[in-house]
Amino acid sequence: MTHRDVIIVGAGHGGAQCAIALRQNGFSGSVTVIGREPEYPYERPPLSKEYFAREKTFDRLYIRPPTFWAEKDVTFRLGIEVVKVDAAGHSVTLSDGETMTYGTLVWATGGDPRRLSCAGAELAGIHAVRTREDCDTLMAEVDAGARKIVVIGGGYIGLEAAAVMAKLGLEVTLLEALDRVLARVAGEALSAFYQDEHRAHGVDLRIGAAVEGLEGDGKRVTGVRLADGEVLPADAVIVGIGIVPAVGPLILAGASGANGVDVDEFCRTSLPDIYAIGDCAAFACDFAGGRVMRVESVQNANDMATSVAKAICAAQADEGGANEPAPYKAFPWFWSNQYDLKLQTAGIGAGHDTAVLRGDPATRAFSVVYLKDGRVLAIDAVNRVKDYVQGRKLIEAGTKVDPDALADIETNLKDLM
Repeated sequence: MTHRDVIIVGAGHGGAQCAIALRQNGFSGSVTVIGREPEYPYERPPLSKEYFAREKTFDRLYIRPPTFWAEKDVTFRLGIEVVKVDAAGHSVTLSDGETMTYGTLVWATGGDPRRLSCAGAELAGIHAVRTREDCDTLMAEVDAGARKIVVIGGGYIGLEAAAVMAKLGLEVTLLEALDRVLARVAGEALSAFYQDEHRAHGVDLRIGAAVEGLEGDGKRVTGVRLADGEVLPADAVIVGIGIVPAVGPLILAGASGANGVDVDEFCRTSLPDIYAIGDCAAFACDFAGGRVMRVESVQNANDMATSVAKAICAAQADEGGANEPAPYKAFPWFWSNQYDLKLQTAGIGAGHDTAVLRGDPATRAFSVVYLKDGRVLAIDAVNRVKDYVQGRKLIEAGTKVDPDALADIETNLKDLM
């Protein structure tokens, strides 16, 4: 039975960053990363952007070159999963039957794409956008002649995929069941702007469009049937309706969690010597009023990973050593590239009572600032990097601002501090 001082489950952004940070902070023990995909860690956001559009080859997506890991004495088990965690015995069982023991376990598995639960959902030609294999399979179908693409879901993944498909000259229909796109994460002004942009680029964008089922020829999908009875022809379907946290083995082992796995301010789960980071970890977010939530972003995964690595190093060091653990303080930020638009978001706007528009969306460079009780909670900046950078400082400071001054595009946000 193989023993490793640290086993990291998940070879995405969080898992890779944890291994890197362990070595950067002087950890000398053995480190193994277990990844379900056959690939060494790579960047996920470009999958629905530059990689889809053939603007970046896969080798440019590696977080570190494969040779880096051997140089840092980090071993990998790729193309394999952890199917069981024995918290008391400090061991994990892999999908090939092997058992490995650990000193510390870091769970960084992210999530699996949420699947459709309707008739026809098992047909070929239905795609997620989560892994290299997902994207390669879809693009192979496009290369083979797929022209009519139906995208289900008006969140960031769906919108980004629709934008790339439209730029490739394909016939794209985007379906959102709610009354606007980005309804769960942005205000009405931003939703309306992106709806107009996609339609201007030829996307048949439909809101309030409920999917009843998928039709096919017995093997492949041929159409999407809506609740009103209309059937949309489809050579391929992209499903972007969120993720399901991949925490099954941890929950079965006794870890606390309802939406993912719960962690404390040091990213520790309720199980001994087990941490969780990234998309699958639910924590009390200071910038969301202490609400327990998961934050699905590269920034969050990387920052949690660094925090955990420092805590592990502190435990290894002598008392009074240089590596002191510190509570994880998340400052959430996100981005999305669609067409020639760069959206940068800082903070969490949920629960806002006021949304202030800075600039004219018709210029394709504007911001929306979200307030609660006069304090800045979050900002969405479209092609306005300066607003984004200065808006972050307002959020971090919890600044109260005058909405009229905020709306004046000539006013620098830093002057409202």
